[in-house]
Amino acid sequence: MAEVIAEVKAQEGEAVIITPRAVQEIARIKQENNIAGTHALRLGVKGGGCSGMSYVLAFDEKPRPGDVIYEIEGVTVYVDPKSLFYLSGTTLDFSDGLNGRGFVFNNPQAARTCGCGSSFGV
Repeated sequence: MAEVIAEVKAQEGEAVIITPRAVQEIARIKQENNIAGTHALRLGVKGGGCSGMSYVLAFDEKPRPGDVIYEIEGVTVYVDPKSLFYLSGTTLDFSDGLNGRGFVFNNPQAARTCGCGSSFGV
């Protein structure tokens, strides 16, 4: 299991966890793409994908109205309330192994996932 670097709670029982590998990769991406340090990581979900919902990762300059804002080891994270409902308990990790390179969402609420792991259903 990956080491947990931080856990942030919106309400009792709701949490998003980011591993050290994911934090390092977020910092690397921001640096390599000249993304300002003031930009935050946006975690979210949207309808679509082969399992019904897809994960969203992006960088945003400002929060949107209603966003829940976290600070995790120097990374500011924005999550909209609808997405937080589906992301509660999720661990964001980064893998650089034989099965490919990329962010990995370990979501305990996902009843099914697609083969590539980028979409899920509840």
